[in-house]
Amino acid sequence: MPRKTDPQAASADASRLIDERIESLADWRGPMLAKLRGIITGADSGVVEEWKWSNPVWSCDGLICTGETYKKAVKLTFAKGAALPDPAKLFNSSLEGNVRRAIDFPEGAEVDEKALTALVQAAVKLNKAG
Repeated sequence: MPRKTDPQAASADASRLIDERIESLADWRGPMLAKLRGIITGADSGVVEEWKWSNPVWSCDGLICTGETYKKAVKLTFAKGAALPDPAKLFNSSLEGNVRRAIDFPEGAEVDEKALTALVQAAVKLNKAG
């Protein structure tokens, strides 16, 4: 018989793992990931934090994006990015795919909080539309 997981407990565990990832990054990537996390979770009250594929994941009625950390960038990969409006031209990576799109934030990058919030909200709206 499959074991049922408590969604609140799973989210709390994911949040703890994301906290640990941020704390483990001893350079500029930790504060950048923390900033992006705050924008994503602040964009919609339904956003849930998850931990999948050894990375932070944010969802609301489906996957919104993952937060990956690399040596030269913090990357947000939007699961349905190709279907999202991006008037501020935030997407700068994984542009060749038919589904995903990503934003690489290198050291010193300015974050357009308003545009990123709008992008997350558009992803939530797309997920809710089915």
